[in-house]
Amino acid sequence: MPKARQVLAALKRDGWVEVRRKGSHRQMRKGDKTATWAYHEGEDLGNPALAGVAKKFGYTLDELRDLL
Repeated sequence: MPKARQVLAALKRDGWVEVRRKGSHRQMRKGDKTATWAYHEGEDLGNPALAGVAKKFGYTLDELRDLL
């Protein structure tokens, strides 16, 4: 299971930029798309959580796993 920080790094490599942070929430932007994610540094992301992140950022679960 990937850690939240690994997913964040993968999103940044794919062009997402962190534009705002408030508490545990991170707002990220890529082009004209914006997504907010409740980020917790050391948290393991299981399949349901990872699928939720993938959906928010416009990926399928397999596409997000490939970025990792």
